[in-house]
Amino acid sequence: MGVRRVKIGNVELGGGRPLVLIAGPCVIESEKATLKAAGCLVEICRSSQIPLVFKSSYDKANRTSLSSFRGPGLREGLKILSRVRKDFGIPVLSDVHSVEEARMAGEVLDCLQIPAFLCRQTDLLMAAARTKKAINIKKGQFLAPWNMDEVVRKIEASGNRKILLSERGVSFGYNNLVVDFRSLSIMRALGYPVIFDATHSVQIPGGRGTSSGGEKRYVAALSRAAVAFGCDGLFLEVHQNPDKALCDGPNMLSLSELPRLLKAVSGIERISRTS
Repeated sequence: MGVRRVKIGNVELGGGRPLVLIAGPCVIESEKATLKAAGCLVEICRSSQIPLVFKSSYDKANRTSLSSFRGPGLREGLKILSRVRKDFGIPVLSDVHSVEEARMAGEVLDCLQIPAFLCRQTDLLMAAARTKKAINIKKGQFLAPWNMDEVVRKIEASGNRKILLSERGVSFGYNNLVVDFRSLSIMRALGYPVIFDATHSVQIPGGRGTSSGGEKRYVAALSRAAVAFGCDGLFLEVHQNPDKALCDGPNMLSLSELPRLLKAVSGIERISRTS
């Protein structure tokens, strides 16, 4: 079975289309910072000739600590993402956590993302599907890739076939994730584009006690490996200054490092397509 092509706004991926980048800051820290990040990403992707879907979360609902920064919330966050979409002419993506959120987010977002911890929540999946927007489902750290078939069927049951499946590592003991690249091939066999989430794959969940740690030094290598193995898109959380980010700084990539990485993966993709 071939891989279906899926459109996110004006960006198409899967089915032989070029590699797509889904990128942006982990969380919306402010309107100014978000617009600045979007502008930088647009320029970088234009130079790299890689299609861009902008990602940032209006609410990080699964933070380790109650005191962790979560974002501006649904209404204000969607307002900011709507401006990104309008000002830069790029599709936007964000996480949804409930049936009510899915209805509202579906009016603004080009792609609704289902967080890994919620990938089996039937009501949420079906509410997201009913928006008729593209749905990016993060495979849970606790889930085998072949078990994503039932997740896919829940979305399909609502008549939506605009599905993306994301690999973000699997739990390997306490506070640790590893990547099994076979997962990309196994999920791709379900007939939908597969995304590799390089920055969350190097996360150390709860590794700092009240927050997660990360090993960002492996982001580039894992990204190159995933493109060589065969993925339809890369998911990268990026920031002007990860060390000062309000969320997930230890595993985010600096925007200044992105052009070099995109040049590398573009070269790998060209070789893979001709081999």
